[in-house]
Amino acid sequence: MYPFQIKDSVTQKTTGLMRMQFWRDAVEGIYGDNPPHQPVATELWKAVKRHNLTKMWFMKIIDEREKNLDDRAYRNIQELETYAENTQSALLYLILETLGVRDIHADHAASHIGKAQGIVTCLRATPYHCTRRKVFLPMDICMLHGVSQEDFIRGKQEKNVRDVIYDIASQAHIHLEHARSFSKKVPVKAYPAFFCTVGVIYTLFK
Repeated sequence: MYPFQIKDSVTQKTTGLMRMQFWRDAVEGIYGDNPPHQPVATELWKAVKRHNLTKMWFMKIIDEREKNLDDRAYRNIQELETYAENTQSALLYLILETLGVRDIHADHAASHIGKAQGIVTCLRATPYHCTRRKVFLPMDICMLHGVSQEDFIRGKQEKNVRDVIYDIASQAHIHLEHARSFSKKVPVKAYPAFFCTVGVIYTLFK
């Protein structure tokens, strides 16, 4: 079970923590040239050897996903951005490394794209989470508009509910605009890492 899939595949936090620890140990083994006998771990070991991938990014993804097992709403938009940076952006940094790109401008673009992607993913997942009576949207923005978690769970469509969605989506749009500001400085060979922005843009503007 990959770290990104664990939260939605377990019913008890203890089980999730055990699986996260498996991947933490797996990464340690990979960088110690002793990967576990597991197909994904084996391929990661090959990729690490081939591209000299940075261990820190793997650990950030695992650590952040582990903290996210608490199953609580983000306290504010900054907390959601931190989660996105340490998961989505960290993954983009690794993709850039597999492309042979180690460039500060590409990293800045990846940081903003990852944050935009994380915010949009949180929004897109809200209807699904509501069916499980869970809402993870930033509490500060919900409180600003006088919207409760129960309003989302009940599927209310009032203006203040729409305003919450608009404000959160606007933050994703700001990050995309920041990413675009680096477009002329990012090496061409980094572009494949950023193809994911197509889906983000489609979601924001459809």
